[in-house]
Amino acid sequence: MPVAARGAGAAPGGGVNPWPRGIRTRMSTETSKTLEDALAGSGGLDTLLRDLTDRAVQAVPGAVACSVTVRREGRLMTLAGSAGLPSGLDLRQYEHASGPCVAAAEENAEQYAADLERETRWPEYRRYALSVGVRSVLAVPLAVEGETGAAINFYALRPGALDAGRDRARAFAERAGEAIGAALRLERAQASAADVRTALLTRSVIDQAIGILMAQDRISARTAMERLRRVSQQTNVKLRDLCTDLVARVSGAGAGASTGPGSARPQPRGR
Repeated sequence: MPVAARGAGAAPGGGVNPWPRGIRTRMSTETSKTLEDALAGSGGLDTLLRDLTDRAVQAVPGAVACSVTVRREGRLMTLAGSAGLPSGLDLRQYEHASGPCVAAAEENAEQYAADLERETRWPEYRRYALSVGVRSVLAVPLAVEGETGAAINFYALRPGALDAGRDRARAFAERAGEAIGAALRLERAQASAADVRTALLTRSVIDQAIGILMAQDRISARTAMERLRRVSQQTNVKLRDLCTDLVARVSGAGAGASTGPGSARPQPRGR
C-alpha cells in the first residue's frame, strides 16, 4: 500500500506536544497517576502512541508518515505507526537488519536519506520504500529510559521534503522520548501488578486444595502439597489448574449431593 499524502488540514507546526490536547494538561506534573488516567482516557497505550505518531507527522514539515522503533526483549519492533504507514516500511528493515531506523536505533546516530533514488545504503530497504512511493526518510534516535535502542522515523513522498523539518524532528524526538519512556514505565508497572495478582490468586487456590486434602484424608499440609505436585507431574497438568479443578469439583459437590470418600482426589483437567 503506497504512503498516503497528508491532508491539507494537518498543517505542520512548531513545538507540537507529543501528547493529545486534554491528556497533556492532565500530565503536566508527569506523575504516574496522571499518566495512568491519560492511558485509561485514551483507550490504552497503543492508542496513545498511535496518536503521538500522528502528531509527529503534523509537527514535521514534509512528513506524511511516522513510526517509533524500540528494542524490546532483544529485538527491534515498531511500537506505533501513524495513519497511512505501510507496515513493510519498518518490517523490511528488521528482516534484513539494515535500514535507517535500524541504524538510528543501534548506532544512536541520526540517519537521513534525502533522496532514496540516489541512496546507496540499505539496498533491500531502498527498493521496497521506493515501490510504495517513499522518496525521503529521516530516522532520529530516541532516548527512552529502560530501552537500549529506539528511534522515531519520518517518511516523505518527495526528495528533500524533510530538509526543512530536521530541527523540528529532533525537538519532537526529545520530548517524545521522555513521553514514551514514561508510558513504558507505567506499562511495566501495570504488568508487574498483574503478575502479583495472579501469584496471589494461584497461592490462594493451592492453599484451598491443600486444605481439602488435609480435611478429607487427615494428612499434613506438607503431604497434601507433595501429593498435588506428584499428580501434576504425572498428568502434565499445571499445579494451579489441578488445584482449581479440585476446588471447583468440591465446591460444586457441596452445593448438591454429599461427597463420598475419595471424591476430592486431584484429577487432571479434561482436554
